[in-house]
Amino acid sequence: MFQNLSERLESAFKNLKGEARISELNIANTVKDIRRALIDADVNYKIAKEFTDKVKEKALGEKVLNAISPGQLMVKIVQDELAELMGGKEAEFNITGNPAIILIAGLQGSGKTTFTGKLANYLKTKKGKSPLVVAADIYRPAAIDQLTVLAEQIGVDIYAERENKDAVAIAQNAIKRAKETNKNVIIIDTAGRLAVDEVMMTEVANIKKAVNPSEILFVVDSMTGQDAVNTAKAFNDRLDFNGVVLTKLDGDTRGGAALSIQYTVNKPIKFTSSGEKMDTLDVFYPDRMAQRILGMGDITSLVEKAQEQYDEEQARKLEKKIRKNQFDFQDFLDQLQQIKKMGNLKDLMGMIPGVGKAIKDVDISDDAFKGIEAMINSMTPFERANPDEINPSRRQRIAKGAGKEMADVNAFMKQFDQMRQMMKMMNKMPMGKMPGMRR
Repeated sequence: MFQNLSERLESAFKNLKGEARISELNIANTVKDIRRALIDADVNYKIAKEFTDKVKEKALGEKVLNAISPGQLMVKIVQDELAELMGGKEAEFNITGNPAIILIAGLQGSGKTTFTGKLANYLKTKKGKSPLVVAADIYRPAAIDQLTVLAEQIGVDIYAERENKDAVAIAQNAIKRAKETNKNVIIIDTAGRLAVDEVMMTEVANIKKAVNPSEILFVVDSMTGQDAVNTAKAFNDRLDFNGVVLTKLDGDTRGGAALSIQYTVNKPIKFTSSGEKMDTLDVFYPDRMAQRILGMGDITSLVEKAQEQYDEEQARKLEKKIRKNQFDFQDFLDQLQQIKKMGNLKDLMGMIPGVGKAIKDVDISDDAFKGIEAMINSMTPFERANPDEINPSRRQRIAKGAGKEMADVNAFMKQFDQMRQMMKMMNKMPMGKMPGMRR
């Protein structure tokens, strides 16, 4: 995500490396390179110029402290301005009402239906809501089938009328059903087209008028760049939507949509989405996104994802086992499962400052742990609980069961033993000094 833009901005900042102070001379080339990087990322020229003019004005007005270099100061200025360009702060998501009604709009192929499922899952698991998803796309039968599958997958109810060709009536009937079944949030998935047309606009506008939604979200494919911004403007002129959802951020996006939409339509980005899994939906934080674009990582989001999977009782038991030097293969497997639940492995590593750049050309598959899992799953319960009892004959059986070579099992056993030795050294430290452990 934003890899090319990140690299171009990093290159721009090199102009200031080794300089003792910021001046008009050494800032001019930097600002010019930043503008080129933004335009190359499919940001409108007017927006790019206004952005860099602000950066230049702030940079020349700053007093450089002795403890900070011009390069670091410029990065901070650009970070602040990027965050401001994308909205400045997290936008409020209004789910008040009984039921709250959320209308989803956008072009066909933007990811509306998948987002509808993800949002329902988010509201159910993170906000304690009881959502009802509504299939109001009367033109694409596959949309109803897709939403039905997603609803079953996340365990929420769906309202659909396959024979009804009146989207407004379907939405109104869904509200009645929600009230009858005590659903407190309705998410209406509307029809899309390959391009903006009058029929689609009129229909979604009529649905809005009929149901008076508390939130209207415009879903946009982030890979379409400036075209996405133009489409957003057309939708906003008719719908006056409340916020934007950027989908497919795991693709080869240049970043133009993320950086331009807020400026163009004056509506905040509220969510970002990547992949097909139902838990890959994130609240949009402009400051965190600015950090990631500048290659600073996003530790805050990484910690939050970890906390979502954190089980305090399980952690307490694990701490005791580490204290007694009893960490075993079952514990290791449990920890792997926790990591996998946090999301795409490469995206997670990219949130660590400095790591994103280092792994940009490295193919890190979500299946990276499969070989290790296969070896542990080939062990008996006794072997998992007693790593030291796994002799050569047991290793041979484990290798065969996992479809691995004996050398693979030996290497894994050696790495596991080294990890246990490290834990043993930590075990000798006073409780209060152990990293991450409480007294």
